[in-house]
Amino acid sequence: MKATISYLTFIGLLIILFSGCTEKSKDERMIQELLEVDREFARQSVSNGSHTAFLEYIDDNCVLLRPNREPVVGREKIAEMFSSPDTSFSLNWEPLFADVSGANDLGYTYGLFTIQMDSPEGPVVTKEGTYVTIWKKDKNGNWKFVLDTGNLGLGKKN
Repeated sequence: MKATISYLTFIGLLIILFSGCTEKSKDERMIQELLEVDREFARQSVSNGSHTAFLEYIDDNCVLLRPNREPVVGREKIAEMFSSPDTSFSLNWEPLFADVSGANDLGYTYGLFTIQMDSPEGPVVTKEGTYVTIWKKDKNGNWKFVLDTGNLGLGKKN
């Protein structure tokens, strides 16, 4: 009887141990998934323009925080802000870090961005900075960003 109880205790401990490992692996997969979504978002920005990319990855209730302006709240206001062409510049970025909540439905990324802009003087102007984006999963399980902000200030190119 003691051997049976010890065996059952051992099996129970193994189940608890492996379920803990599975949960940690799940979190790591979700972090990698979020990093890849942010990278794909950047690729879309370079290939299709930042306005198109932002409107594809945006949550309906998103907030954009930009220098020298009030917060821009909601898809409609952001689409209005993006109504002018974005052909005079290119925006690219690379996430450096991501994390997700324990429920795997909320997360954030941060990293470095580069903007290359046409200049009236001729040469293309390059500016660099940092950004943070807060993401949540929508009802279909897709990551959409709910807040995005960044600031210039890296390198000698500013």
